[in-house]
Amino acid sequence: MKTYDTPYKPLPDKGSLNKAANKTNPNAADYWGEIRINLKDMTAIEVEDGCHIVKLSGWKNVDKNGRTYLKLQVNRWVPENKSPEPKPQRHQDDDFSDQDIPF
Repeated sequence: MKTYDTPYKPLPDKGSLNKAANKTNPNAADYWGEIRINLKDMTAIEVEDGCHIVKLSGWKNVDKNGRTYLKLQVNRWVPENKSPEPKPQRHQDDDFSDQDIPF
C-alpha cells in the first residue's frame, strides 16, 4: 500500500491542476495549480507573434482523498521534420540598412 508520509516535492516539467473546492463566483477558475518548467535546456519552444508556446500533456487522476485533478507534464517531443532550435524572432531593425545613413 502506498504511504503519503513524505512531503510533496515538485519536479521539473511537472505540475497539476486541482478542481476549485468553493467556487463562489461564476467567473472564478474551475481549476487552479502550477507547473514547474526547466527552461535551461528547453529546445522545442516555438515563438509565434511574440508569445512562447510550451506544449503540455495532461492525465486525469484521483488523489488519496478522492478528489479529481489533472496531472501535467511539459511535452518535449520534437517531430523529425522540425528543428529543435527555437525560431529566430524578426526585429523591426532587420529591415534597416547601414547604407541608408546619409553620413
